[in-house]
Amino acid sequence: MATSNSTPCTVMLLDHHEMVRQGIELGLGKEADINVIGSFGTASALLEALARHSADVVVMDFVLAPSETDGLNLIRVLKRRFNRCRPLIVASHYTPATVSLSLKAGCWGILGKTQNLQALIIAIRTVAQGRLYVQPCMVPALQGMQSMTHVAGLRSGMDVSTPLRLSACLTPKEQEVLRCFLDGMSVSSIAAKFSRSASTISTQKQSAYRKLGISNDSELFKFNQQFGELE
Repeated sequence: MATSNSTPCTVMLLDHHEMVRQGIELGLGKEADINVIGSFGTASALLEALARHSADVVVMDFVLAPSETDGLNLIRVLKRRFNRCRPLIVASHYTPATVSLSLKAGCWGILGKTQNLQALIIAIRTVAQGRLYVQPCMVPALQGMQSMTHVAGLRSGMDVSTPLRLSACLTPKEQEVLRCFLDGMSVSSIAAKFSRSASTISTQKQSAYRKLGISNDSELFKFNQQFGELE
């Protein structure tokens, strides 16, 4: 764990809730090694500020205002235009899929809004030192996720001792059901193939969707194109 004697880092905040930004800024203001140099409610204001003055870490919400770009696209913009700054996501809701997509897009860390300020301070210091930060409670769901190995290969500082697979959060039966759907099979034909009821197949499919953070068949095909893990 870093201490207040760490090398000072500069931080910009992005959240469309002003009260949230003010609370974070007040808390971080007590840390001698963290200097908040900007607080913004819109992505455009953040990007304009970064064009004038670089920041080490951008602490940002994943879900922005309805009129704003989504968090994933903003991460990609930051990576392309301001690759010296490191995005750190503070999310009210996340799934293994959104964590993986954010990391692959260029995010350096992610933690939930249910965490306390000390967790955010640790995350900022970790990211500022060039190391990836993933909230400890996310690790079990991410164990075996191949995309994390990919991210670690692109950015130094994260030790991944086991090959990771996103679909590892699925049971073997859930994985085989999704593979059959990707092959174009119907619920009834999958049920006949595995000698299960149609309701059981449907339940296993929906359970897999929840774990992957997807909600329909179209998102399943996009997911498989992105990761290629269910073939």
